[in-house]
Amino acid sequence: MAWLYLVIASFGEIFGVMAINLYNQKKSLLRLLWIAVAFGFGFLFLWLAMRDIPMGTAYAVWTGLGAAGTVLMGIFVFKEPGNWKRLMFLLLIICGAVGLKIFS
Repeated sequence: MAWLYLVIASFGEIFGVMAINLYNQKKSLLRLLWIAVAFGFGFLFLWLAMRDIPMGTAYAVWTGLGAAGTVLMGIFVFKEPGNWKRLMFLLLIICGAVGLKIFS
């Protein structure tokens, strides 16, 4: 269950960063609240995951999945460039997260 919590926590980070980007485009109280709720959600599930997963592994996987998801969100939602070099390094981040899962 802890690994599922960690994946859910990464969505909090992804949507929190997306909310920051939206807030930068148009500042409003609702968007600021969205940032707080998304990151709060992410930290809650990170805390739940860390009850069973060692801190270093949990944090590395959380940030890796969050970074990978945020890059994909940027490419597909915000039309950021998605060239092969970015995608190759994104794959390396994902491989690192999978490796930590396998060997922990």
